[in-house]
Amino acid sequence: MTKLVTILGGSGFVGRYVARRMAQAGWRVRVATRRPNERLYVRTYGFVGQVEPVLCNIRDEASIRAVIRGADAVVNCAGILLESGKNTFDAVQAKGAGTVARLAAEEGVKQLVHLSAIGADAEAESDYSRTKAEGEAAVLAAFPGAVILRPSIIFGPEDDFFNRFAGMTRFSPLLPIAGGKTLFQPVYVDDVAEAAVKGAMGEAPAGVYELGGPEALSFRALMAMMLDMIRRHRVIVNLPNWLASVTATLFGTAQFLTAGLFTNRVLTRDQIRDLGQDRVVAPGAKGLADLGIRPTPMDLILPTYLWRFRPAGQYESIKESASGLRGQE
Repeated sequence: MTKLVTILGGSGFVGRYVARRMAQAGWRVRVATRRPNERLYVRTYGFVGQVEPVLCNIRDEASIRAVIRGADAVVNCAGILLESGKNTFDAVQAKGAGTVARLAAEEGVKQLVHLSAIGADAEAESDYSRTKAEGEAAVLAAFPGAVILRPSIIFGPEDDFFNRFAGMTRFSPLLPIAGGKTLFQPVYVDDVAEAAVKGAMGEAPAGVYELGGPEALSFRALMAMMLDMIRRHRVIVNLPNWLASVTATLFGTAQFLTAGLFTNRVLTRDQIRDLGQDRVVAPGAKGLADLGIRPTPMDLILPTYLWRFRPAGQYESIKESASGLRGQE
């Protein structure tokens, strides 16, 4: 009998890669999402009827139970980078995660995979990292055999990291960042998905895994690498904490005064607090190698989607070749 997996947040950045891999492995896939009518593209990840978007809100227990019922495995990829309305860090990443784990146990689910983040800490100053830790604790309390994945910054064609900063270079000779010395260990989205699939299929022992790529670089070094790949010369400006805080406050005030019509996706005070901590795999932590996964280097993937931010886009390499030929005349 074909097995069934439910992926909460399955239409998101990481979730869609998990859904595609589970379909390729022959599983039926329920993609739990708040807007199934807008996520019909997930059906193309498998044969007809194999992958289906279904209605679910992680704040609503009844809808969670409905999408989990009958599943052999559950993968919770639901998470947010910014709070919006009722979707707060506490509601989604702490309470929501605990509810998913409790209902998975009650419904007899065999495997549970929970996506957290490196830096999850119950004593963290940032609400993002604190609620990630609270979510982990709630998951393990309800489902001790869960596989918890803690990735560093995740990169891939749909990421909100390299794409966002590369886009900023189109409008200014300056590239402002906060926390330029903070270390990251970017991990490829499909490597994270492979880890999640191993957990869902029972091929990974229960426990916490910290996922990082082969390179640990500072925020500033990552931006310098990105600029080199998109062939743009920009001055990287590391904002001092006081200026970053003022900037975040101004954007936060604008969001408040517009009653949410403007969403602060630039910089928040919580992100500033979060940038005070490195996001690298801890010494001795279980990671990709323990799952039999070889991490993918950034330089193999980033050029495949950042080319569109080059001055001439896909024609940049042609221009460079032509420039070399003119020099030989």
